[in-house]
Amino acid sequence: MKLHETFAVLRPDLSVGTIAVTPTIYEELDAAFNQFRSHVLIASFEFERDWETWERHPAGDEIVILVSGAATLKLRKPSGDEAVELREPGAFIIIPRNTWHTAEIGQKTRMIFVTPGEATENRADI
Repeated sequence: MKLHETFAVLRPDLSVGTIAVTPTIYEELDAAFNQFRSHVLIASFEFERDWETWERHPAGDEIVILVSGAATLKLRKPSGDEAVELREPGAFIIIPRNTWHTAEIGQKTRMIFVTPGEATENRADI
């Protein structure tokens, strides 16, 4: 299996399920995994340009790991905005629960995400 084609889902009992990546993946995840309550998504995405939206995860912290390329993760925290550069494969960031974040992509970039997906929010502007 390849993580960008088949996502892994860590269930509350710590067993792992898988789900094929399709255009309706997020609806399928909600249906198959109880609206993603107490589940964690492990996924890989490739980017060639900046993210168009901001997101946050109220259910827990998210881990983002750089596989290739380069990215600057922008976090909007109560204490002020922060930018974290990921420049070497294996570099990672832990994004605190409920922190709005987006990414600036400087080149073709692949990252792995470990995301507590329940109630994730996305917005074009915050």
